[in-house]
Amino acid sequence: MSSDQDHLRETDTEERFDFKKEETAAFKTDKGLTEETIRLISEDKDEPEWMLERRLRALKQYQNMPMPTDWPGQPDLSELDIEEIVPYIRPDVDTREGVDDWTELPDEIKDTFDKLGIPEAEKNALSGVGAQYESEVVYQNMQEQWEEKGVIFMNMDRAVQEHPEIVKEYFMTTCVPPSDNKFAALHGAIWSGGSFVYVPEDVTVEMPVQAYFRMNSEGMGQFEHTLIIAEPGSEVHYIEGCSAPKYSAFNLHSGGVEVFVKEGAHVQYSTVQNWSKNTYNLNTKRAIAERDATMEWISGSMGSKATMLYPSTILKEPGATDTHITIAFAGEGQNIDTGAKVYHNAPNTKSTVESKSISKDGGRTNYRGLVHIADGAENSSTAVECDALMFDNESTSDTMPYMEIEESKVDVAHEATVGKIGDEDIFYLQSRGLDDDDAKKMIVAGFIKPITEELPIEYAVELNRLIELEMEGSLG
Repeated sequence: MSSDQDHLRETDTEERFDFKKEETAAFKTDKGLTEETIRLISEDKDEPEWMLERRLRALKQYQNMPMPTDWPGQPDLSELDIEEIVPYIRPDVDTREGVDDWTELPDEIKDTFDKLGIPEAEKNALSGVGAQYESEVVYQNMQEQWEEKGVIFMNMDRAVQEHPEIVKEYFMTTCVPPSDNKFAALHGAIWSGGSFVYVPEDVTVEMPVQAYFRMNSEGMGQFEHTLIIAEPGSEVHYIEGCSAPKYSAFNLHSGGVEVFVKEGAHVQYSTVQNWSKNTYNLNTKRAIAERDATMEWISGSMGSKATMLYPSTILKEPGATDTHITIAFAGEGQNIDTGAKVYHNAPNTKSTVESKSISKDGGRTNYRGLVHIADGAENSSTAVECDALMFDNESTSDTMPYMEIEESKVDVAHEATVGKIGDEDIFYLQSRGLDDDDAKKMIVAGFIKPITEELPIEYAVELNRLIELEMEGSLG
């Protein structure tokens, strides 16, 4: 491919993520977080009283919790002022009824998601698509063949109204309660939008389900909630994409994800996050896996000023399996603190963690992980592998694995490597006709191959392009 074609492709990809639209909100709260704000959000959504009560309890918990500051090497959150964040913006779309026809969206929103490639993805590779703009899901659609089998895929606000008993049982109760951490409590108070996925027993959804979250307005927060329930013997692959344009004011993304993987079920949760470098990305994601269930987390974290993200799985019953494959990239001014947490609470459980990180131009990446094997979890096994690649002497990469082993009859393995791109590797590739930049791109492509192999081809290509743009410093 010619250099002109490369430049055009890079420009198209940059424009795809860093464009911004004039804000046209139908309803918008003031900055900050008060009980009045919570009541306004709940009233605007016409929520039942029990959800408002949960929001208000979460608010009190949030107010009584300190900001996390004592973790070694954690991102600096001192510039994040929640009182300067707009917690709720409802776009000018009737989200209560749900829009399932792309042409019904306002032009500015439709154009946003057209540029992000959502319609093409829906037609070519997906069984269902949800698109969130600001605080609300503006579009949701599920192929009829899956609806006929009882699969439910809708936004969380509709689920509260149409499936209240299910939501009441699972929403922020046993998996991610507001008491878990300060940002989980914040999320519980002002959550909005997100996805509700329910897969009946023994149903396999053969094509991925996707949700895409877009922040457009400056200084806002996005707090979508994803709840996935996979009944016994079922299988589903959920893909999440995220992006935001760059502004001078800070944005906050504090989503919540709860996954319930019942006996013999299989859930894969894939994320490609490309937040702008004025965004704090502070999420809580957790799964509970029952007997012989399988949970897989596949995640790529690019962009953001700071990220603190540690998807976790509780292996609750015998035979449960958990896999984490993660890639993180940090450039100038970025601190990407990611990892995985696994709790082996039953015998014959298995987990695998494979973490890849890349840092350049003074960026910092950190793997922060926890594996806990409880007393009595006999014949359980875990393997953790952390590999870090640095481009220069100014960049930093650390691994902070914690192993809490309370059972002797287990198999535990851990391996970590940290290194710079070797001059001899660059020289070898240059001797084969590649220039310096292309040689580095090829090395990185091989380095991240384990995660791209787990994604559908469209997303693997996109992830590789995002990494290349980050290496070139082209993304804001």
